[in-house]
Amino acid sequence: MKKTTGFDRSRTSHWHPATQAVRGGTWRSEHGETSEALFLTSGYTYDSAEEVAARFAGEAQGMTYSRLQNPTVAMLEERIALMEGAEACRTQATGMAAMTAALLCQLSAGDHIVAAKAAFGSCRWLVDHLCPRFGIETSVVDGRDNDAWEKAIKPNTKVFFFETPANPTMDIVDMRHVCALARAHGIITVVDNAFATSVLQRPMDFGADVVAYSATKLMEGQGRVLAGAVCGTEKFITEVLLPFQRNTGPNLSPFNAWVVLKGLETLDLRARRQSENALAVGKFVESRVPKILHPGLPSHPQHNLAKSQMDDCGPIFSFVLEGREQAMALLNALELVDISNNIGDSRSLCCHPASTTHYGVSAEARADMGVVEGMLRINIGLEDPRDIIADLDQALTQVGL
Repeated sequence: MKKTTGFDRSRTSHWHPATQAVRGGTWRSEHGETSEALFLTSGYTYDSAEEVAARFAGEAQGMTYSRLQNPTVAMLEERIALMEGAEACRTQATGMAAMTAALLCQLSAGDHIVAAKAAFGSCRWLVDHLCPRFGIETSVVDGRDNDAWEKAIKPNTKVFFFETPANPTMDIVDMRHVCALARAHGIITVVDNAFATSVLQRPMDFGADVVAYSATKLMEGQGRVLAGAVCGTEKFITEVLLPFQRNTGPNLSPFNAWVVLKGLETLDLRARRQSENALAVGKFVESRVPKILHPGLPSHPQHNLAKSQMDDCGPIFSFVLEGREQAMALLNALELVDISNNIGDSRSLCCHPASTTHYGVSAEARADMGVVEGMLRINIGLEDPRDIIADLDQALTQVGL
């Protein structure tokens, strides 16, 4: 592989996904390093005043400031875009910075956004509180109901926004239908794909316009750094997102970008093994709890839709116990699985959404989206599934299940 091959789409676009995840976007310096270089610099120097003027004017190639470009960050952006099947990508400091940028870069006072009601707590806060503060009208619908999306459309509707699978209810949105509906009405579809990543699901293959990520999750995969990403067409990224990002500054640090680059090298292996583990653990849990929400199991009401959109079920699922007291007791009884509100980690983690990830959502909204007091969300890691099952077995026994 030559020094700049990783940026040559005429070559890299023909690589298989696992190869893209290891080599896509790699740009080697004159030293010929095998691992991507970490460029810790805030700014750049120039050989002449004319050169820097030409760069700022967009008339010459080159870096100007690390809020706009950084070699390490650029490598990550190209790799994510390549894996996603997108023309371009811009990374952000966190997943929520990515969600906020993906929405606010294209919405103005008087516009209307339709969002699926089942969503990560902070994403619901954007829709319920932040957008209205700036005069952006919002509607929330049951993302599983295709007709609800169409009924919510208004003359000023500019964006559809949803997660699939949704956090933590595991609702599945029919992307083929919803994205086609949006296209027919000139509406931009923004999809949060953090639960699956491009390894398990590529929303653009189903018509999505913009795909946003918390790269903190499966992409990084080992609980080390925060990161976010927004993918789209070159026109959207350059003309719509970049001006917002340039002037508000939610940029990703080079070090965090380097860590995520290393995480992507093993993403395909981790995502598939964790999905396999999650299916095995899910089958066990299903026999012991009142209700389980796992798209990889036939008991999930949208199992067939999930299979048609996803290559695998993913590492995350939820289950429901009798109430908060029993749910908290189970968490406290765990010995191997950690109590933590993160997901996508190589370690198995479990949390109580109503008191953590969705604490900031009103009780009424939580009830409407199905985040009940007895719900637990679990991320299945890379441990031997027999050990995870053993831990859940003893914890479930302690709480009388």
